[in-house]
Amino acid sequence: MLGMIRNSLFGSVETWPWQVLSKGGKEEVSYEERSCEGGRFATVEVTDKPVDEALREAMPKVMKYVGGSNDKGIGMGMTVPISFAVFPDEDGALQKKLKVWFRIPNQFQSNPPVPSDDSVKIEERESITVYSMQFGGYAKEADYITQATQLRTALEGTVTYRSDIYFCTGYDPPMKPYGRRNEIWLVKI
Repeated sequence: MLGMIRNSLFGSVETWPWQVLSKGGKEEVSYEERSCEGGRFATVEVTDKPVDEALREAMPKVMKYVGGSNDKGIGMGMTVPISFAVFPDEDGALQKKLKVWFRIPNQFQSNPPVPSDDSVKIEERESITVYSMQFGGYAKEADYITQATQLRTALEGTVTYRSDIYFCTGYDPPMKPYGRRNEIWLVKI
């Protein structure tokens, strides 16, 4: 636990590599089209719980892994954003399922430490192209739903994206009270 706290406060922070392909906007909504690099990710999947409750279960597991709860006993440093996949129903409500994705820092990509917790998995993910919209505050499930709806409305009729999944992202540690950065990522088809 101490390693996790030390890592989040004093560890290095690496940004998940991406390239902005284009920028757009409609009314009050600004967004970017981005190509996000693939790689190896530490993942935790939680089902049968609302999103906010599932995050409270999954995030500490990922943070402990990053902070040194692994076979090498080393803190790896942070990569931002941390993202989690959510799965909307047709009415926009979110299913009781989420998957946290933490991109393993570049220096550990070729040989990531093995997690001590069996619920933390190491997975390879291809690069993805997303439509991204930024917003602030301490985001909760209702905020993600509202922001995703706004982004869908802004993109309506101009692009295609997956409707069965989207990503919610965060850049800041929980102890940062102001200037917080969150995003919604709709996955381009």
